[in-house]
Amino acid sequence: MQNNKPAILAQNNTAQGRKISLRWLVAISSLPLFGIVAAFGIAPNTETNNIPVRTIIENLNIPSQAQTTPSETYWREEKIQRGDTIATLLERLDVGDEEITNFLRSTKNSKGIRQLIPGRTVRAKTSDDGELLALRYISSSDNMLAVEKENGSFRANDQAIPLESRVLMKSGEIRNSLFGATDAANIPDNIAVQLADVFSSDIDFHQDLRKGDRFTVVYEIFYHKGEPVKTGKVLAAEFINQGKAYRAVYFQDREGHGGYYTPDGKNLRKAFLRSPLEFSRITSGFTNARFHPVLQEWRAHKGIDYGAPIGTRVKATADGAVEFIGKQGGYGNMISIKHQGQYSTVYGHLSGFAKGLHKGSKIGQGEVIGFVGMTGLATGPHLHYEFKVAGIQRNPLSIALPTAFPIATQFKADFTKQAKQLQVRLDMLRNTNLAALD
Repeated sequence: MQNNKPAILAQNNTAQGRKISLRWLVAISSLPLFGIVAAFGIAPNTETNNIPVRTIIENLNIPSQAQTTPSETYWREEKIQRGDTIATLLERLDVGDEEITNFLRSTKNSKGIRQLIPGRTVRAKTSDDGELLALRYISSSDNMLAVEKENGSFRANDQAIPLESRVLMKSGEIRNSLFGATDAANIPDNIAVQLADVFSSDIDFHQDLRKGDRFTVVYEIFYHKGEPVKTGKVLAAEFINQGKAYRAVYFQDREGHGGYYTPDGKNLRKAFLRSPLEFSRITSGFTNARFHPVLQEWRAHKGIDYGAPIGTRVKATADGAVEFIGKQGGYGNMISIKHQGQYSTVYGHLSGFAKGLHKGSKIGQGEVIGFVGMTGLATGPHLHYEFKVAGIQRNPLSIALPTAFPIATQFKADFTKQAKQLQVRLDMLRNTNLAALD
């Protein structure tokens, strides 16, 4: 065993030496060469001094970078704000083009955009440098104004647009006024006016409203590409006034006649509206003894005076025909309408008349016939309204007004089906705090 030790030690020393040499080779070969890291070994007796070196150049085909052309046009949109003019609106759209401003003000086809409606949207297509290329505006009609720039000049035309009808349900509570409550519930003014008209025969919106009164309304609204364009009709409504609930549903029969009815089919429309104005205040009532502010004497006042701003719309309180239109002494600008039977109405102190009216013109209930003014013997803007029976003035606020006809028998089944569906919608919001549901 002892004689074998040197051989074993020699073998161990040789093996250890080879391990050390290999470690150095691995360490040296791990240095980066042309960015490549590798481990390699060298065979014994290899000549390393005269290694030939050759330079190889190879052409590589580099794919060309895709060129992306930036968009040369942009669509911008702005909502119309109260007090906007064409110039201020175009300025917010970053369109500094005096030519288009003058074009929109002058061309007949752009009448719609000159009547800017707050809340509506105007879209403009412009170039990189702000040059206007196209304009789109949807007014309250079913048309869209389209303005295009062609060969350096503008052209405008109206285009029919498809509309999508949706039914909305909203509710509110009276705090100060009907318009205040509908604004808080985000209900359009046109729907608020319809709501007052629907219940005008049962509720005097000048005097009867009380804080805490509640209402629910179901109505149409029309959209184009997700944008509300115009409001439609009130389809159903409930108004709780001083604790008493009034309900109305809209029904149109197969002959095309439509109107508002109670859920059991009674016509809500009276032969006469209580008031010829949508909203106002009574400044002088019906009396046999009133001190006239202009004539400075006591005399009878055989009508109702409604105070309202100049220009407020005046509506016919019933169907009829114009029997007089023009100036009439202390009445100033006056219209007299003859209705069925022995009834007639008078509207005085008007600032002007609705276009196209003349003696003999047929008038529908609720149709605008003129505008509040202060012509004749008037100390301030107001409407003088008279209600006559057989030529004698009667108090329109106290006289019993005739009603219109109920649902015709042949349409009763159709009405009942539709009324039930609309009442379900009203029930959904009654006694809830929901503001709106689509």
